[in-house]
Amino acid sequence: MSEIRDFDALRRAMAENGERPEGPARNARAEQLLAEAERLNIPLAVIEALGHQLKVYNYSSEKDKMFVPFARLLRLWDERPGDFDDYETHSLHWVFKWMSAGMLDQPHVPLASVEKWLGEMEHRYRLAGHSERAVRSAEFSVAAHVGDVPRAERAFAAWLAADRDAMADCHACELHGQGWWQAERGRDEEALRLWAPVLEGEYACAHEPHTVLASSLVPLLRLGRLEEARAHHLRGFRLVRPMESMRGAYADHVEFCALTGNEARGLELLAERPAYFTDDGHPRSKLEFLSVVVLLTERLSGLGLGGQRVPGPAGREWTAGELAAHARAEALALAARFDERNGTEYVSDRARARMAQRPLVERLPLGVRAVRPAAVGAPVPAVVAEPAGSELPDLLAEARRLSDTLRPQAVEAWAAVARAAEGAQGAAGGALDARDRAEIAEHEAIALGPQGAETFERAAELYAEADDPGESLAARARGAYVRALAGEDVGKALAAVAGPYDDVLALYAEGGTQVRQAAGVLMARARILMRRVHEADGPMAETVLGEAEAAVRELLALVEGRTGDDVRLTARLAEGHAMLGELATHSGDVEAGAQLFARAAAEFTGAGLPWFACEYEARLAGLAHHLGDMAEAERALRAALEHGGPVLEPVGRAQLHLQLAEVVGERGQAAEAAEHALEAAHWADEAGEGPTFGAWARHQLGGYLVRLGRWAEAAEVLESALADLREETHGDGAVVQTQWWLGDCLSELGEHRDAAERRLQAAEIARHWPEQHDHATLAHLAAESLGQAGLHEEADRAYARAGELWRALGNVHGLVRSLRARAWLALRTEDGTEGARALMAGAVEECVDALAVTEDDEEARLRLVAELGDTHRQFGDLLARSAAEDADDDSIRGALEEALSQMAEAVAVFVALDGDALHARTGAELAAGWLETDLGRPARAAARARAVLRAYAEAYGDETGNEGEGEGDDGTVAGRRAEAEQLLQVALEQPDESGA
Repeated sequence: MSEIRDFDALRRAMAENGERPEGPARNARAEQLLAEAERLNIPLAVIEALGHQLKVYNYSSEKDKMFVPFARLLRLWDERPGDFDDYETHSLHWVFKWMSAGMLDQPHVPLASVEKWLGEMEHRYRLAGHSERAVRSAEFSVAAHVGDVPRAERAFAAWLAADRDAMADCHACELHGQGWWQAERGRDEEALRLWAPVLEGEYACAHEPHTVLASSLVPLLRLGRLEEARAHHLRGFRLVRPMESMRGAYADHVEFCALTGNEARGLELLAERPAYFTDDGHPRSKLEFLSVVVLLTERLSGLGLGGQRVPGPAGREWTAGELAAHARAEALALAARFDERNGTEYVSDRARARMAQRPLVERLPLGVRAVRPAAVGAPVPAVVAEPAGSELPDLLAEARRLSDTLRPQAVEAWAAVARAAEGAQGAAGGALDARDRAEIAEHEAIALGPQGAETFERAAELYAEADDPGESLAARARGAYVRALAGEDVGKALAAVAGPYDDVLALYAEGGTQVRQAAGVLMARARILMRRVHEADGPMAETVLGEAEAAVRELLALVEGRTGDDVRLTARLAEGHAMLGELATHSGDVEAGAQLFARAAAEFTGAGLPWFACEYEARLAGLAHHLGDMAEAERALRAALEHGGPVLEPVGRAQLHLQLAEVVGERGQAAEAAEHALEAAHWADEAGEGPTFGAWARHQLGGYLVRLGRWAEAAEVLESALADLREETHGDGAVVQTQWWLGDCLSELGEHRDAAERRLQAAEIARHWPEQHDHATLAHLAAESLGQAGLHEEADRAYARAGELWRALGNVHGLVRSLRARAWLALRTEDGTEGARALMAGAVEECVDALAVTEDDEEARLRLVAELGDTHRQFGDLLARSAAEDADDDSIRGALEEALSQMAEAVAVFVALDGDALHARTGAELAAGWLETDLGRPARAAARARAVLRAYAEAYGDETGNEGEGEGDDGTVAGRRAEAEQLLQVALEQPDESGA
């Protein structure tokens, strides 16, 4: 680091240090620069270095260091005010506000000293002729901090009543403070009204909208405006994350996570800022941070996760319970220090209230990845309550009712019967007969799924013991089917079901069993044959399909017309139609398959069994999508989500939401598509599929947010998706598209270096693709970002590479635009004028050459003509700007003449395009007119101005406003007419120096 030898070098070094990230390194450099300033022996240099030191301390975690340089500055002012220039005089008075807030934030500073300082501030502001607005704002802060509400309200009113002047905080900061007080007093709607101009971008500063976004989170949650709260968290945290000084706002985001079921993300936030646990430079924000640490970790403990490892102060490992106790003790000790200073208990009361908050939303999906702590939000099975004192006969009756009506809770109801029977052994009425035990065993087998074969056999034996041979055969048949489900050879399963099948048909024919039991066996056999369909391949497939269809139709022939009020038989009928739908689809008859799935779903819902319809509505949606019937696909997906209800597994819910997102997204409903993609990401995480299916859902969600222009939210989601997206799992196209979208977001947010990095990463992957258009586009976009980031040499190389790719693709428009961009970059370098001219001339030649070979394609020719006109126009602008102010008159005039020549060419080209390029033509005409005035040719300038006015009169009429629809609707017509009138006025007042 070079030694500072003069004042200019000091100022450059301070400006450079001011651009560095907040933190101790920047503060240390400011201290070095003060020492350098003192060696220069220039009073103003020392004053500016002290002011710089004050600023970096204020925007860091070492705010407590501000007081020493300020005291020194104040002494210098009192002794030699003439050493301060206007800017430093203003700055000295400005930072009085920082000092009053800074003292309030340090509990070791007595309250009497804070009040004395407030009086000193008021006195000095009055002497300097400043309004009392900033003084009353500072007084309000003191009163609000100590809990003196009447005084705070008076000061608040006086603050708003006083005139705004140069010492008033910026509009954004003032609105933040005013809204904060309204929210503190429970007036959330008013707070958000006050904050609206900041949230909408009307006012901004170094710390806004950062703090307003953070402060708005809890009020939005309290008002139930959850979508806005989520958006403010994603957007606001992105702003706060890199700023060390914003621990209080950071705490608001941790609090938001604790109050919305996002405990895992809250822990991730704690892990990102370990220093926040221990930094002591700003005790007030440390108290705020520790308070929300308690809120989060006690929330985890309340969920049974007190023993989980969590991030905490460095030096040891922490569990949630340990960190909660540690943070609570530290926070309350710190709050007690403030209260001792203030003579109230207000700070401690507020801290305890913040720690004791209950979640405002059970779970608010954010769309970003976060591995949820174990046991938090795990799916809760539907449990049938066992009322205290319930008798076994009552439990039996309820279980039988649930199973007879195919309710999802039936399995658990029979488990409750089993538990009650086991506890009642030996008691009067506690014995179960064989049929009861058979039904218990059967439902236990159902709960075991593919592992339930042996239990079904036991159920069959018990049904036989209960003298119900039909149910015994049905249980054996179900056992055969679950063996097939468990992966056993389907042939063996068919052999196992053959006996029950023959027996039950004979028994039914003799009247020894009913339709329900016979249908149970036929359904099991049909299901096994359907399993064989799924596995069949080659020449056997047609035979297998035929056998399965015959089995299904045999089932339907048995059941149809005999269902009555029996929902079990109705369910058999509906499932049979669904099987036929599946077989039709296998055979290639998609339309018949869709109709049969729709019929099955309708039969399930008509029988009051919508949860069974869900699977077939999802299948129907896929077929409808295949057939191009997007309305039916959307209807079926919505029905599946509605009918699936609580019985849907998380992964199934995720898949349905993502399919629905894609369908509604295709018809342009990006906002609703984003909602469904958000739900898909949430449920994928719940299912433990975050790195796979969840990453894809986040990828899609980010894309929809990009379409909506919600850049900050999209960037957070896309960065989260990239952490899990893998080329081998999701495809390199998804990775490239995500990087591409993220680059667009970062560019819109002004983060041009990062945007360039993302675009270059995407281009590197696309470099290996057979089709190179995406590679060229990404290289071009990366070059744009590099140029906007001020990395001109890197940008030139990237544009050159893009140009090569455009040339190889035969894309003249891309090639020409890369050459023009390189020309503008060249103009910024030393001795770059000639290089810039050569590049722009090359762009003109490329257009001309391309036009020579596109005469047969009128549409392509017109596009190239427009490109040529734009290139001439830019060439003219470039030549005009290349005329250096310190050059001799002849050189400047020569450059302007060349520029005018190119503008004239542009006008001629655009005239050839007729009305399709009216605005392009008038823009070039006006630019040429201003060049005519620069060259002292007012008559020619006036002629060009009149040409513009005439062109718009012919196209839009004589009114000054826009007429009709089309090109004029964006205000261009009125703007061009106004500029033409201005040019005409200037030309009429200018003497002619052309000598013509």
